[in-house]
Amino acid sequence: MPASYRRLFALPGTAAFTLAGLLGRLTMSMTGVALVVLLSERRGSYALAGTVAAVGLATGAIGMPLLGRLVDRYGQARVTVPATLYNAVPLVGLLLCVRFDAPDWTLFVCWAACAAAPNLGGMARARWAHLYRDDAAARHLANSFEQSLDELCFMAGPVLAMVLCTTVAPEAGLLAAGVFGSAGALLFAAQRRTEPPLADRRPGSTPDRSGPHPECSDPADRAHRHGSPLRTPGLRVLLLTFLATGVVFGSMELTTVAYADALGHKPLAGGLLALVAGGSCVAGLVFGLLRPRRAAGVRFLFGVTAMAVLLLLPLAAGLGGAGLVLLGAALFVAGTGTAPTMVTGMTLVQELLPERQMNEGMAVAVSGIVVGISAGAALAGAVAEHTAPGTGYWLPAGAASLALLIALAGRRHLRTPAAPPAPRGSGRIVSAAH
Repeated sequence: MPASYRRLFALPGTAAFTLAGLLGRLTMSMTGVALVVLLSERRGSYALAGTVAAVGLATGAIGMPLLGRLVDRYGQARVTVPATLYNAVPLVGLLLCVRFDAPDWTLFVCWAACAAAPNLGGMARARWAHLYRDDAAARHLANSFEQSLDELCFMAGPVLAMVLCTTVAPEAGLLAAGVFGSAGALLFAAQRRTEPPLADRRPGSTPDRSGPHPECSDPADRAHRHGSPLRTPGLRVLLLTFLATGVVFGSMELTTVAYADALGHKPLAGGLLALVAGGSCVAGLVFGLLRPRRAAGVRFLFGVTAMAVLLLLPLAAGLGGAGLVLLGAALFVAGTGTAPTMVTGMTLVQELLPERQMNEGMAVAVSGIVVGISAGAALAGAVAEHTAPGTGYWLPAGAASLALLIALAGRRHLRTPAAPPAPRGSGRIVSAAH
């Protein structure tokens, strides 16, 4: 690991919550594949598997921000532990329903009830934001590292799920995802010394009561003290941009599978998708080492622009019939445009919102991506069935262009005040990018 990233873990407890969060987040990339394989094997229907998965994504997009609001109000550990224990019940229920051939509607109920899964990625970013709240360079480095961990999970998770489902039993992938997710979440919640304190328990803060706060001289802060973080115009811009970015992810995945299948090489689709995640992982690590010289809003516009331009490469390869080798190279390069966009987008969420709404705000952003993934997959499926192979790559290219237009239209809401540099000798990372 480069020395710059090692410095992130100078503070006690950072390595522990990172490793625990990584274990818990592995389940996010395993469940989709494991569910589809399980239901297609036991019920013989890809349509049923896809519909059940879509219902889970929809309810998750609703439940994630609500759970984030509870985390902001009561703390990470107090919400994560009961949510994790609760979430295990409908997961076990789904496996039992499949095992004993229960009616199809029970599958929808059980999978929809799994919407209370804690957003460990958002909570990990909230911890970094609190620990290095006085050091913008360290937060940039931490967000880049977290994005690379996300991409690592999406490289390894589907492969692990497929291996378990095909070599052990169709239920093994989903069962392992549940075990990893529960263990990781409980271990993450146990790391109390790095958990951000509640807003009204920080030194110098006043308790958050139901009435107005005359002692707060900042009108924006008073507006944020109650209500949804979506009242912040900048978060609305980010939500719409992330929604379009989710369409990029969902349509890219399904289009690549359909394209490889049309060429008679469907088993290679997983490797092609791993190249996309690999490109994003490498780009995230490199991006973290670059010292931010412009405001986060400006960097975000550059990131979305790069993503829109680079996604023209798989479009050209798919339409031109370049073959899987050149398509794989194009997908890897295209993947490098997503990490800087996501890293800077999460940085903007942290800068636009007060700490008391950090978890809910990041959950809202992730929910936008989840909804976009679901919509993108549905659109790509329709395109793949009625058009020539490779045509579906118009969808991620078009969605990225739409994300760029949204970001440009709302760019004035993405401006944030410049953070003062951390004083030397403060014990925090002063120049983590060097």
